[in-house]
Amino acid sequence: MFAYYLSLGFRSLRKAPILTALMVMSVAFGVGASMTTYAVFRAMSGDPIPWKSSKLYFPQLDVWGPKSRAGNQANGELPDTLTYTDAMALMRHRTDVPQTALYPIAPTVYPDDPTKKSVAVGGHAVYGDFFKIADTPFRYGSAWSAQDDQNHALLAVINSDLNERLFGGGNSVGKDLRLNDRTYRIVGVLDHWHPQPKFYDLANSIAFGPADDVFIPFTAAVDQQMPTNGGFGCGAALPASGFAGILNSNCVWVAYLVELDDASQVASFRTLLQGYLSDQQKAGRFDWPPNYKLRNLPAWMDLEQVVPPETKMSVVVASCFLLVCMVNAIGLLLAKFMRRSGEIGVRRAMGATRGAIALQFGVEAATIGITGGIIGLLLTWGGIAWMHHALPEDVAALTRIDVTLLAETLLLAIVSAILAGLYPILRASGVRPAMQLKID
Repeated sequence: MFAYYLSLGFRSLRKAPILTALMVMSVAFGVGASMTTYAVFRAMSGDPIPWKSSKLYFPQLDVWGPKSRAGNQANGELPDTLTYTDAMALMRHRTDVPQTALYPIAPTVYPDDPTKKSVAVGGHAVYGDFFKIADTPFRYGSAWSAQDDQNHALLAVINSDLNERLFGGGNSVGKDLRLNDRTYRIVGVLDHWHPQPKFYDLANSIAFGPADDVFIPFTAAVDQQMPTNGGFGCGAALPASGFAGILNSNCVWVAYLVELDDASQVASFRTLLQGYLSDQQKAGRFDWPPNYKLRNLPAWMDLEQVVPPETKMSVVVASCFLLVCMVNAIGLLLAKFMRRSGEIGVRRAMGATRGAIALQFGVEAATIGITGGIIGLLLTWGGIAWMHHALPEDVAALTRIDVTLLAETLLLAIVSAILAGLYPILRASGVRPAMQLKID
């Protein structure tokens, strides 16, 4: 029976090619526009570490007071990063959960081969727990130990791209890497790890920037006075000049990440933050009530506006365009179906039920949806190709058509066409045979 209705649908669509083309293109344009913007939104809002994002937390401390927020921060938020003093205090307080202070660096690599030029690379100074928190995959070697952090060891973990450039992709564990004016020993090589967005340091790094080439111990980076390559904010003048002045200042530049597995650990860490700030207040560091925030990764991504408001608005606009296209499709389907009132009346008089009529026209609407979906998929493909020229390179690389988007596009087209056809189908199935067959 379904094949029969499908045959009737194709026959009916061929009888009115212009009207059919208008309906199909209405669905196609609406689906193409909405799925193109959705592809961009999906690329930018994807969870970079979904299996544990709800367990990764980012603390914020009120070290500048209410006046600074009212005067300098339009959103009234606390600083995104911590001072060096506060970050080190938190690192000393907690030893039972994975945690790391970190900040972006941009050292220069000097190859052993004198024929090769030195090159500036991007990276982060981190603690050894970072690799456990971020679930980084290793091709060779492993992370350094907590003892290495305490010993301020000159060690490095590099990514696969830098390993390919410097060592031809072989096992470089144990080899030397010269960064600036110091030699670091490579202990690990990551295996094509490039989370998007770069969730571990959204406050300091470009969310969709290039992968980090190198990671070195936080303690070693501070020893070598490596400056931050990220954000840097000060609520007051530096107490002294140079790097020592930065370390002892109220300037915020150190990101902080902690993994808390359950509610009890979250509560314990909140107690730690409250107690630490209370102690700082009693010591006379500030005179306002202790104030802090502790957000997990999804909330942190919202705060840092990883997905720009413009992108969200474009999805809304595209959805409204799809709605307009569907309203237009409703009018076209209604006109088409009601022009066949005589045919419907004959079928009803011959014993066809309302359900049979509804199924017949439902199959026809679904056929329009499938055809519109295929064309809409081609339009989506073209839209994404255009986006690759309009968007930043790192975001464009994430915006692509995959099997999931293919299925979602076709499903949206079919569902949209059927929903648009509900009212016309209801009207068609409600045609009264007597009104169509009466003889004047």
